[in-house]
Amino acid sequence: MNEPRRHRLVLLGSDEIALPVFEAILEMTNVEVVGVYSQPDRPAGRGQEIRSNPIATWAKQKGLPLLQPERLTEVHAQALKKQQVDLGVVMAYGQILQEGFLQSTRLGFVNFHGSLLPALRGATPVEGALALGLKTTGVSLQQVVRRLDAGPIHGSVECAINPGEGRASLRQRLGILAVDLARQKLESLLCGQSQPVPQDESRVMYTRRLTREDAPLDFNTSAAECAHRIAALEGWPGSTIPYREVFLKVGGAEFEESNSQASPGTILSADSTGLRIACRSGVLVIKSLQKPGGKMLPIREFLAGHPLVLGEVLSSKSMPLLVSPHPFPRAPKA
Repeated sequence: MNEPRRHRLVLLGSDEIALPVFEAILEMTNVEVVGVYSQPDRPAGRGQEIRSNPIATWAKQKGLPLLQPERLTEVHAQALKKQQVDLGVVMAYGQILQEGFLQSTRLGFVNFHGSLLPALRGATPVEGALALGLKTTGVSLQQVVRRLDAGPIHGSVECAINPGEGRASLRQRLGILAVDLARQKLESLLCGQSQPVPQDESRVMYTRRLTREDAPLDFNTSAAECAHRIAALEGWPGSTIPYREVFLKVGGAEFEESNSQASPGTILSADSTGLRIACRSGVLVIKSLQKPGGKMLPIREFLAGHPLVLGEVLSSKSMPLLVSPHPFPRAPKA
């Protein structure tokens, strides 16, 4: 007796957040992964060595057919049609899929997106949730359409954001959460039984790509906003404060309520419990700092070698919005 035909899938991703769900899909007994699309190898790190991204590296290790085009074209769409691909699964790929490509598989393409859509469409939903100080976020499984993250929803899973949680931890948890969503929804989707629900366009919020210009902090905002911003930008580009002639990179931070009348940016205290800086409202409590060319150090160790002058007023720089109810303009090409 002939075995039933396994569903033929292609995976599209470039960021490590997609590794758990891609691994889970590869292990599904009724699925055959016939290809992986990922971004081309690019310079990375201080030495700017050419490196593969985590998904490309994973595909090579698994012996999966790997394609890394700069841009998807009609040639790639025709290849998927020839392979008789049933479904494309996307997570953190980094390219917009054109209409011809979207129509090249039997069931189209679905995307695991790191927010509860329609909230936080765009490239940085995890960072957007942290910057807003949200209590909850999640992962949505949406049908891909030409408009950015606007497709109908096959399902979603919610999770709480832990107090003080940063970007790396939340991304890791959402990547694992995507596996639960895949196990709940992919089978019915592959069988043509999932009925996606349109998004509520009145509740849409957009995010944008990060730049180095996002790093400086603005003490003329609240201490809570600054602390949330630091959590959101953890890693790259990070958050910075100016001190004398250099910019110090901020690690972990908290905020405290305060009735201080000090000018925003004033260094109120600096000891083993934290560097306290006055904000428009509240006090930002920085727990670790890094000087240029140095390592990130707990504040006690940093202050031992780099004492800061109490009463000095640090300058601020306006923090560009990371989230908006309107689409952000496209960044100009370099």
